[in-house]
Amino acid sequence: MSVYLHDIPLSQAQARLREALQDAGLWCVSGTENIPLDENALGRVTAEPVWARISSPHYHASAMDGFALRAVSTNGAMPSAPVTLFIGPEAQYVDTGDPLPEWANAVIPIENVESLDEQGRITKEIRAPRSIRIRAAVAPWSHVRPLGEDIVATQLVLPAGHSLRPVDLGAIAASGHQNITVARKPKVAILPTGTELVPIGSNLGSGDILEYNSLVMAAQVRNMGGEPTRYPITKDDFELICERVSEAAQTHDLILLNAGSSAGAEDFSARVVEKLGTLLVHGVAVRPGHPVILGMINRERQIPIIGVPGYPVSAALTIDIFVEPVIAKWLGRRPNELPTEMATLTRKLVSPAGDDDFVRVAVGNVGDKLLAAPLSRGAGVITSLVQADGLALLPSGVQGMDAGEKVKVHLYRSRTEIERTILCIGSHDMTLDLLAQFLAEHDRRLASANVGSQGGLVALRRGEAHLAGSHLLDPKDGSYNISYIRQYMPDVPVKVVALVGRDQGLIVRKGNPKGVKSLKDLGRREVQFVNRQRGAGTRVLLDYHLSLLNMPADRILGYPEEEYTHLGVAAAVASGRADCGLGIAAAAQALDLDFVPLYQERYDLVIPKEHAGGELLSPLFDLLDSAGFRESVSKLTGYDVSVMGKIILED
Repeated sequence: MSVYLHDIPLSQAQARLREALQDAGLWCVSGTENIPLDENALGRVTAEPVWARISSPHYHASAMDGFALRAVSTNGAMPSAPVTLFIGPEAQYVDTGDPLPEWANAVIPIENVESLDEQGRITKEIRAPRSIRIRAAVAPWSHVRPLGEDIVATQLVLPAGHSLRPVDLGAIAASGHQNITVARKPKVAILPTGTELVPIGSNLGSGDILEYNSLVMAAQVRNMGGEPTRYPITKDDFELICERVSEAAQTHDLILLNAGSSAGAEDFSARVVEKLGTLLVHGVAVRPGHPVILGMINRERQIPIIGVPGYPVSAALTIDIFVEPVIAKWLGRRPNELPTEMATLTRKLVSPAGDDDFVRVAVGNVGDKLLAAPLSRGAGVITSLVQADGLALLPSGVQGMDAGEKVKVHLYRSRTEIERTILCIGSHDMTLDLLAQFLAEHDRRLASANVGSQGGLVALRRGEAHLAGSHLLDPKDGSYNISYIRQYMPDVPVKVVALVGRDQGLIVRKGNPKGVKSLKDLGRREVQFVNRQRGAGTRVLLDYHLSLLNMPADRILGYPEEEYTHLGVAAAVASGRADCGLGIAAAAQALDLDFVPLYQERYDLVIPKEHAGGELLSPLFDLLDSAGFRESVSKLTGYDVSVMGKIILED
């Protein structure tokens, strides 16, 4: 009888799957194989201990080019009272690695002896002299690699469950092995489903979705040590999906059925599992990844099956959470564990009280604080995983955390990489992506979090960023940023450097079908607008000019609809969700939209003085004076680089 569960806790879901695998005799190493000891063994997991068959070295070996001798025969040798030894009975020349004669127990390096000819004169013939003169005594076993110095026959070289590294292969070879017994790679079938899916490289029509989840999941499985098989896309046909799953179950150890795991009319995964076996779990209290399905299919040879959510971030995290521990068990190794650090949140987070909530974060070290800046939380935003430096976990029962609170972060990057990270929090601009690329060439990472100009200044005041991008217009005198810096961070000495001048205007659909020419047109009932978030410099600019026109915000259809970036505004227009939005020309160009220029503004970098003079930001200032960087920015539509690098304020 199947069990249908909704949103059970993560720990219970993991335990239910583990118990089902134990009952089926599958919670163990899935099999072994004996493979040749070569570079292809790299990364494989030892299935049994590796014991040394021979010692290394397996004889007493010279560690230097020199002469093998009895240490006792050099006793008393001094610069003023040298000792002479005859070649043959008392000394023998050896190269590095040569075996010592049975009677010898030391080697004296060739540079520490004087070679003598038959008349007792010093000769240049160092390899075959008649005798040698020694002016310093040597201790027993000097410059000798004794038998078993590295490995002694029968000793443990590597335990079972060890993932093989390059140096391990050398140690196994040195201990006398030509083959190695490793855990068999688990075979994992990945079945993408959905009528809306199309293969990578297809010409996209309306409603088409590129199928790349299977690519990501296959790479994850391979990185974990498994052997993935990507099946072709299966359309939304219940019987066809059942047939494909049954086929995969004949030759694989685990099946990943992607998409179709929620409660929609065409979500077949749970029904497929129920028909072919036992449904263990349908819905886990974890975000992203809530609609996960766990089950066992095949009555004779039971096979675990996981219904993986269709959203890319949910899919990737589901593999990490549920698949990695299973593959680790089948390989006999420990599950991968990301290093963890406690970091300070840069902004408030709200979380469902009953869920384990995994939040993607950018991480930077600012002063003496490790900071975590939350990134986009959309389950479909795979770039948020690309940009993430780690995952912050808000455990079940926590409804949210305030800015400034400590949160545990599972790090994707090393502390060394984080120490080279410049954390930029503030207004979005297209040039920041170029800046990140150029900085990468100078051994720096730029991690950005888009919270708007005002949010960036607040973050600087709290010591939560190295710099902020800002373009806040002061309506009193038409200046940018200075008055806001005085307001939001009055006691923080700063250096303000101009990055670019840029055009702001209305981003409209191709051909401007609604004929939007100015802000006045936003008051027309048929015009749908999309706004920037509160605190964004673009929002401040809009509100200022609306006040000049005496146009109330409630006259504008879509004024409350907010996006956090210029590209977000452009995407809303391109998708038809809005007719227009205020933004920069480069964003319109990026999505092949039209642009109605209205204003010119200056976009500055605001940098606390304590960071401006540091080594971390030194390459940034070099780039602002770089002709190459200026040229790249100037190729973007709507930018003026003549102001780049100009110091606006320094106090």
